[in-house]
Amino acid sequence: MAISSGARRWIGLIAVALGVALIVMDTTIVNVITPSVIDDLGIDATQAQWIQEGYTIVFAALLLVAGRISDLWGAKRLFLTGSVFFGATSVLAGLAWNGETLVAARFLLGVGAAAILPTSLALLNHMFTGKARGMAFAVWGTTIGAATAVGPVLGGWLSEESTWRWAFGLNVPLVIVILAVGVTFLTESTRSTGGVDVISAILSVLGLGLAAFGLVEGRTYGWIMSKEPFDVFGATWDSGLSPAFVALVLSVLLMGVFVRRQIIISRGGGKHDPLMDMKLFSITSFRNGNFATVIIGLGEYGIIAVLPLWLQFTLGFTALDAGATLVVIAVGSFAASIISFPLADSGKATALDLVRGGLVLEVLGLAGLGVVAWATDANWWFIAAALFVYGVGVGLATAQVTNVVLEEIPESEGGQGSAIQSTFRQLGSALGIAILMTVFFSTLSTTLHDKLVDMGLAPADATRFSDGVTDSAGAAIHSLTQNPATAQIGDAAQSAMSQALAFGSFLGAGFLVLGLLATLFIPNNTMSDDVASDDERDRTPSPTKQ
Repeated sequence: MAISSGARRWIGLIAVALGVALIVMDTTIVNVITPSVIDDLGIDATQAQWIQEGYTIVFAALLLVAGRISDLWGAKRLFLTGSVFFGATSVLAGLAWNGETLVAARFLLGVGAAAILPTSLALLNHMFTGKARGMAFAVWGTTIGAATAVGPVLGGWLSEESTWRWAFGLNVPLVIVILAVGVTFLTESTRSTGGVDVISAILSVLGLGLAAFGLVEGRTYGWIMSKEPFDVFGATWDSGLSPAFVALVLSVLLMGVFVRRQIIISRGGGKHDPLMDMKLFSITSFRNGNFATVIIGLGEYGIIAVLPLWLQFTLGFTALDAGATLVVIAVGSFAASIISFPLADSGKATALDLVRGGLVLEVLGLAGLGVVAWATDANWWFIAAALFVYGVGVGLATAQVTNVVLEEIPESEGGQGSAIQSTFRQLGSALGIAILMTVFFSTLSTTLHDKLVDMGLAPADATRFSDGVTDSAGAAIHSLTQNPATAQIGDAAQSAMSQALAFGSFLGAGFLVLGLLATLFIPNNTMSDDVASDDERDRTPSPTKQ
């Protein structure tokens, strides 16, 4: 029995969703397994840091280049090639015999991730139209929300019950499924002509890579002046200025040159097509949607970076229990799909309506978490309720904001448009995490210091204890509470961490309110009856440009 074209697209969506799950889980799972990796391989702190963050930096740096290659080579081909590369380097990571091998594997995994993310979006934009496109993006967004939450619990379980190596080994069977489904059911996108402007590629890779490094490492090495030495490839940074500050300054300069070059090439002043076609920003939904994406990114995922610390060191959860609590966000994301499908199918809500509704729920969820966090013995059910509401909001807003941004992008530039949107999303999230973590730890340190002084400790002793708790990211709290001589200090530290999380939650909610306001400048288009159905579009083949 022949499978209809519409059914084939939905089966192909399985491959796209699994590809996105791979790269998102690989971002969060490593944070949990790192202690086990340190014990097993005997690596130092510098290597541990690069294992965690090298993937993110390379991933962000290559997005624009990957988008251009997708338009030239075909989104399906690059998606499947990136998946194979991701699977192969996952094997290398799982078999790593020392820290250097694992760091190299993480860098290579970032290359594969950069090939998968923009092409996954380009494929959805190519394969689905009208109401079906909104549903497909709902699945895509749900996958991101679920994978973000499931990564920590899976990493915690593997660390306690098995081995950290399976955190990478599990990628291999998923890649096999992606290839089996993708080769058969994904359809190739329309290709554009031309080549890759090498100078633009170098500028974008260096500019985005330095931006990601600066945002990720600013809290560690200092935002302006160096807080501690920076070691890389045997060399030590000994300048008074922080390497993160220098990286951000260089990034701004390089990206300024890059944008200027793109403007010139977009006007016909170059041999190759632009890496970032500036004419795309003349599309209101694309321009304003990307602006909103950055603002939304400031508040959307930062809380997930610090929430496990609070759950473990203030509420006493194990790493596995803390990870399991985050699964509530995934449950909320799945619920969002159930909500969005009938709304999109009935035409009662546009994609932008769903984005706005999702942002409202995210604001309510984070604000609720902030209220709950004030109590150091917060009830789990109240935490879960806040995270569930937040997860529903993420499932709605994350998926549909991408749908809105890419709605009017020409198919021949789908890879480039998707890469630009992914870049805005990544930089917004990186900036949001950097801001929230800085605020969280600064609030923890200041609040605890003040509490200890109020308790009668000398300022020098208060500084010593507050610095110890902050530098350990809260891990020192357990030993403080267990020692009768310092139990009161431990209690004060728990209270200070709760206040820091509450402040961070309210700050994230505030950013999302700004993101909601930014969506008011996006045209609210109705994508339904005026767009060809999947079957109709399948019967009208698109020419492939050579």
